[in-house]
Order: sequence, then C-alpha cells, then structure tokens
Amino acid sequence: MRNKPKKPYRLVSLISGAVILVALILYMGGFFRTGLIEPESLDTADTEEISPERVAYAAKENITEWYQAVGTVHSRTETHISAQITGRILKISVRPGTKVKKGDPLIYLDNREFQARLDQARHGVRAARAKKEQSEQALIAAQAVYRQADATYNRIKTYFSQEAATMKDLEQAEASYRQAKAGVEQARKGMVTAEAGVRQAEKVVEEARVALGYTNITATESGEVAKRMAEPGDLAWPGKSLLVLHAPGALRLEAHVREGLIKNVLPGSKLRVAINALDITLDGTVEEVIPSADPLSRTFLVKVGIPAVTGLYPGMFGRLLVSLGEYQAVVVPENAIYRTGQMELVKAEKDGRWCNCFVKTGKRIDGKVEILSGLSGDEKIALRIDHNE
Repeated sequence: MRNKPKKPYRLVSLISGAVILVALILYMGGFFRTGLIEPESLDTADTEEISPERVAYAAKENITEWYQAVGTVHSRTETHISAQITGRILKISVRPGTKVKKGDPLIYLDNREFQARLDQARHGVRAARAKKEQSEQALIAAQAVYRQADATYNRIKTYFSQEAATMKDLEQAEASYRQAKAGVEQARKGMVTAEAGVRQAEKVVEEARVALGYTNITATESGEVAKRMAEPGDLAWPGKSLLVLHAPGALRLEAHVREGLIKNVLPGSKLRVAINALDITLDGTVEEVIPSADPLSRTFLVKVGIPAVTGLYPGMFGRLLVSLGEYQAVVVPENAIYRTGQMELVKAEKDGRWCNCFVKTGKRIDGKVEILSGLSGDEKIALRIDHNE
C-alpha cells in the first residue's frame, strides 16, 4: 500500500522559502542597514550667519613629504659593569634608576679568601726581610774576616821578602786570604738573593691587595643604573655583566634608513626626530652611519644624537624624519572640518552663500589638514564651533 505525501509539510516549505526570498530582497535594498545618511538629509546651502572671527581661508602651501624610519632611543655611552675576579656577591647597593657618581660603591663580593691571601703575602714579606737582615749580617762578618786575612797576608809577604817567614807561612796566609775573599763574594750573592726575595714578596702583597680591592666594585663614571642582572648570592666572574650604566644626557636615536636615502643622512646632517610617547619632535644631528647595509632589508643603521629632555629614556620608540622633497597642497585649519556620518565637509562661501562642500582629507600637519579634493584654494571657509568649549 503506497503512502501519500503529506501536503502540510509541502506548504510549510513553500512559505519558508518565500519568507527567506523577501528578507533577502529587503537586505539587498538596504532596508536593514542603519546609520547611513540619506542623500536628501544634507542641505547644500546654509543660511546660518557666520561671525567674522569664525572665518578663515583655504590656502595653498608647500608641504614637506617625510620618510619615517622607525628607531629606538639608546644611550650614547653604555657601560657594562662586571667583576675582575671570581667571587660570590654579598651585596648590591643600587637598583635601576639609581644615579651614581664616579667611584661610588656598587657591588660587594665575598673577600675572605682574598684577605687571607693578602695576610699570607704580608707574612712572606716579613720572612723575606728577616732573611735579608741575616744576609746583611753575614756579609758584614765575611767582610771583617776578609780584611783580617788581607792584612795578615800582606804582613807575611813582607816577612817573607825579608826572610823572616817561611814559604809555608806565606802559603797558609794566601789560602786564608783567598778563602775570606770567596766568603765575601758568597755573602754578597746571598744579599742579592735576599733583596730579590723581598721585592718578590712585596709584589705578591701588591697583587693580593689589588685582588682584594676588586671585591668592592665601584662606578667607573657618573651615570644612571639602567639594568641590574645579578642578585646577592649569585656568582660573579670576569666577563659576566652585573649592571649597565647609562651616561646622563647622552642619548641618540638608532634607526634603519633605506639605501636610496643614504645620501640624505650623511654625518653632520640635521634631521628631525619624533618621539611618540612624549608627543614632541627634536632636532638631531647624524653622528654615525654604519658603512654596511643589511643585505635582507637593504637599509643602513644611522645614529642621530638628540638632546636630553624630561621623560626621555633609552629604549623608547622614535621616528627619524628624512625629507623626500616638497609639494603644493591646499590646507585648512583642523576645526574647519565637519563630519557627518562617513563624510567630511567644509562650509565654504560661494556667490555670497555658505554651502556645504564635500572634501577628502589627507595629512594632519601642525594644526592644519591637507585637502586632497573638494577645494582649490583661496576659498573663504567657516570654522567649527566646539560646544564643549
């Protein structure tokens, strides 16, 4: 037995399709779009009276076109503080932002081992000096024996020439003389060795004193602590950066400039630097251009010296402005621009009447707006009244 299709289901499908079709037609016609301005909602003329103080003129001006190279503010002098010896850090007396002067203490290392070395070296000096004193006494005694042997030898030679002494007496006197002379030479060599020992011991003391001095790390120049890369208890060794100091007031912007503009950023050139965070523009001088381009970006690293201002710190973002030339454009004051929905317009006087002129704006430059289309220049325009003023 065959089942007959149910007609209510077919009717519901037809009605649903019709509703969807009607909704699609309304959507395409903009029925559901809100916030748009109807063409007839804007008046092309305005009968409002414009006071003289609200009147300005559109003007043609030469505008400089800028290439903006993104860069970062760096300190001209950056000093990395590291230890000259290996030792455990006991104390760090500064933190980032601390201002220091040359010679101020920064870091203290464990100095017990180096103090022990210095004490041992000083003991070595005392021992060397005592040995030197013994050598001096030995030399004095040897010289006394030599003088006595020399006198005896000379007396025996006289007696022998007068046949008052035998050859044996002469030979014994001569042997004593030569032995005493050798004793003096040996004592002198001992004295030289003792003096060298004293100098060597004193040198060891000086080295131990210098090593002990390295346990107190001081500022090599005046500046501000920018980074702290160690804490008490850490092990310090030569070459490991513990602190970074920035010289005060010595800042520059480092930016990469494309190779086509490198002729405009020669050393000594005057350029402008914009700091977005502070909303200021500074005059800078090109100090250095790295004579090697990045093969990937085809840019050169340019370093521009800038003056120190309040709130400007290393690491901040900046833009290097390089002039590309000038062009003429129509500009109006910023408060001459009216906005209605998605459109921009100005009120301009034409044939004695104030009319709404649709415009397309461009750059904002020092309180003025570039007009790309809609005005030709020299038009009389009305300034906007801000109700919150």
